[in-house]
Amino acid sequence: LDIKFVRENPEAVKENIRKKFQNAKLPLVDEAIALDAERRQAIADGEALKAERNKLSKANGPLFGRLKKCTDEAEKAAIQAEIDANNAAVKADAERMAQLEAKKEHAESALNKIMLVIPQMIDPSVDDSCNVEVQRFGEPKTPDFEVPYHTDIMERFDGIDMDAAARVSGSGFYYLLGDVARLHEAVLAYARDFMIGKGFTYCIPP
Repeated sequence: LDIKFVRENPEAVKENIRKKFQNAKLPLVDEAIALDAERRQAIADGEALKAERNKLSKANGPLFGRLKKCTDEAEKAAIQAEIDANNAAVKADAERMAQLEAKKEHAESALNKIMLVIPQMIDPSVDDSCNVEVQRFGEPKTPDFEVPYHTDIMERFDGIDMDAAARVSGSGFYYLLGDVARLHEAVLAYARDFMIGKGFTYCIPP
């Protein structure tokens, strides 16, 4: 997403995250906006410092001219002191500029990582109007035990690694391991062969 869109429509972005059932990502919206503000402030402060450095550098030009022509020692000392003060200010500004640049780069890096995780917006034309029940077989049954979440089941078989996947792709993703990964491939193979048996042509897209 464009950070400008996120900045101007934070609630719409959050609602979009809720619609995708990825509520763990909700705090990322505010984090992104805060990092963007930090980045933009560092840029603005840096531009202001550049303007001030240019002003100080230009001010030294006439002072050097006066110093060259001056014959009064006391006045020369005063002019030199003013030049030295300007130079010190320019040096201090350069150090501050380096700090602001580092701050900007850090904010940009953190912001880019977050922006890759915030999901795309659902197209407004997408709704459930076509998701109509056309046939029902039997009646739904309610089990007399708590139904575990699918990731909990896979963890019991050491068939999932969520931590490693989060480092690569962000929260909400996972690697399948061992027998669970094999089961996943077996289900895909079954579905493939089932559809081929129905007359479909198996195709792998580019």
